[in-house]
Amino acid sequence: MKRIVLFSLLLGGAGIAVAQTPAASANTSMLLFYVVVGFVFITVLLVLAVAAYMLQVLNILAKREEIARAEAQGKVYQPQPGWWAKFWQYINDFTPVEKEAAVILDHNYDGIKELDNHLPPWWKWLFYATIVWGVFYLIAYHITDSLPLSDAEYSNEVAFANEEIKKMKAASPVAEIDENNVPTTTDAVLLADGKKTFLGTCASCHRPDGGGDIGPNLTDEFWKHGGTINDVYKVVKHGVTGTNMIAWGATMSPQAMANVSNYVLSLQGTNPPNPKKPEGEKMKPVAPVGADSTQTQALLR
Repeated sequence: MKRIVLFSLLLGGAGIAVAQTPAASANTSMLLFYVVVGFVFITVLLVLAVAAYMLQVLNILAKREEIARAEAQGKVYQPQPGWWAKFWQYINDFTPVEKEAAVILDHNYDGIKELDNHLPPWWKWLFYATIVWGVFYLIAYHITDSLPLSDAEYSNEVAFANEEIKKMKAASPVAEIDENNVPTTTDAVLLADGKKTFLGTCASCHRPDGGGDIGPNLTDEFWKHGGTINDVYKVVKHGVTGTNMIAWGATMSPQAMANVSNYVLSLQGTNPPNPKKPEGEKMKPVAPVGADSTQTQALLR
């Protein structure tokens, strides 16, 4: 019964996987990959743990065998140092306690005597390595200039980054958008993206319908800072000092600012209920080419 249930679950999972979208399928594949990697990692840890345990068991058995052999020969068992103890003794070259008389100094203070211990070999190896590195550093960085110093390396990285930026700009078919060349558009997708940005960042001050609240009314023909697409983009990007209109240039992409600017212009003439009184100078803004009230009303719904 359990096998039938498990088989049914597997078939159900397979059916779900077939019906998934490509993105969901990719996520499922990555999840399976991580599961497999985690399983392999846990398996390796278990194998290492078992190997360490078996090694410990073998050492205990070997020690018992040596003890039994020493007792059979009538000798006192003397344990031999392990590989780690031998390595530790080698890199430190400790003086045995029974040989301390050879390194003791002839002066003392209140019965306290001093041993003339040498430096550990590992310390001397590191010291010699620093000397070798110092000679290499002097030759490579200061004499032959084969390798750049920190300031030169920084300058090289900046120059490389600037070259990459130039290549990316040259390869891009679309010029970078700013307040001087922002285009007008009636593309429904772009205006819909502008509406989304407007509702998320602008509606709190200008109302969702653009009728104005803390900020001015965006649906009439009166403008405080100019009503062209360039003017609107400039206000969105740099903000207005001394008002609640903050600069969005640091947190919003040029394309997003262009979309929301075009959406603002598409609000012209929508006549929302209870609009804010006109502010600024009356001027006929250059609305997106081809924009009409039908399209604008559809976007507002």
